[in-house]
Amino acid sequence: MNNENNLKIIEKCTIAARGGMTLLSQEEVNKMMEVGKGGVHELFRKCCLAVLNCDAKEDDAMAVLERYPDFDVTLIPRERGIHLEFANAPAQAFVDGKMISGIRDSIFSVLRDIVFQSTEKGVGNYDLSASFDITNFVFEILRRGEVHQYGSEPNLVVCWGGHAINRVEYQYTKDVGYQLGLREAHICTGCGTGAMKGPMKGATVGHSKQRIDNGRYIGLTEPGIIAAEAPNPIVNHLVIMPDIEKRLEAFVRLGHGIIVFPGGVGTAEEILYLIGILANQKNKGVPFPFIMTGPKESADYFHKIDEFIRFALGEEAAQMYEIIIDDPEDVAIKMMNGIEAVKNYRTENKISYYFNWGLHIDTPFQFPFIPSHENMAGLELYLDRPIEDLSASLRQAFSGIVAGNVKEYGVRQIKEKGVYQINGDKALMEKLDDLLQSFIAQKRMKLPGSVYKPVFEVVK
Repeated sequence: MNNENNLKIIEKCTIAARGGMTLLSQEEVNKMMEVGKGGVHELFRKCCLAVLNCDAKEDDAMAVLERYPDFDVTLIPRERGIHLEFANAPAQAFVDGKMISGIRDSIFSVLRDIVFQSTEKGVGNYDLSASFDITNFVFEILRRGEVHQYGSEPNLVVCWGGHAINRVEYQYTKDVGYQLGLREAHICTGCGTGAMKGPMKGATVGHSKQRIDNGRYIGLTEPGIIAAEAPNPIVNHLVIMPDIEKRLEAFVRLGHGIIVFPGGVGTAEEILYLIGILANQKNKGVPFPFIMTGPKESADYFHKIDEFIRFALGEEAAQMYEIIIDDPEDVAIKMMNGIEAVKNYRTENKISYYFNWGLHIDTPFQFPFIPSHENMAGLELYLDRPIEDLSASLRQAFSGIVAGNVKEYGVRQIKEKGVYQINGDKALMEKLDDLLQSFIAQKRMKLPGSVYKPVFEVVK
């Protein structure tokens, strides 16, 4: 049937638990029933709707909720795990009345990470004001998501990039993924579309040719952004981290190397995060292959990023990455050579292959940054600060811009209080403004189906 917006829906559907959600004690089920109400239920509902809406072109979280106002999900306790009952769900998630298997798996990943994680036993006794506990908490969430592979060779490549890239750039991400798949690499991305889907799609073909039938396509997201970057259908291990900082830490501790494709402000945030960590003196000498790449049509994007990094953070920061234009095979060869160096280093230093405990991450990169108007205005963006400190503040500035563009609470803030004010060193602000204007000119800050409106104002 159709809803009031004339969209096809499945009026009612009940599905049984899968994976770890089938092995719950009655106490755990009872706690989930208690927790799965109020604010947690609303967050769970939004994330479920995002997963069910994964094939849609709409990337506006608030618009998706408005299109399916009557959608709901109810937890039903059962002795053999827990069932979920859906009301007025998007019909595109079903085939002949049955939920698509991959979507069903992702739904139970949402249940695990949003509801179960909120129970007392789910969270555990972690002090999230302590760096050591934060890292252990990240490890625990990934372990519960069954993404660790003990005993396997290092072969997990993290791919970052935008969800709204053009067709030429998307094909390039598939070509790189294909070359990685041929070399038996597995893929971890932010789980959305565009540069997050392309490498996975290409890798599936490479894996098929190499007769690899257990390919890992890991998607890491967080509640504030999942509706804007709903999981793509290729993801077979979905993990929802509590916030963007824990998501980023999961990327760098889980992956063995990182490839950055064209993107926008969110991609710039990720680049600055990685540079800030690699710049830390305690991480000097730690091999971590870091490549930025795209087709020749994207050369200007990387030129602008490189120019900004060299000006803001210096030549030392620019030595941490390599830019390769229009050569997927070279990207894959250099990434796998870099991962071989990672393997040798971790073997020598007795660091696990599946989670990089040895990487030092300072607390500014771990503690959640709330992009309020006050916090955005209070960032210290000055050129005389150490690389890792300025990287942290710049990363937070970009995080705030992402929130104002796509996250529900950020969009609401902008509507209520106007655009963010960003200030600091005059020359740096001019370079930041130039970089952001280049993103706008290249249409890298335009949401599909809408006209981009700036959510920031640079105060010089």
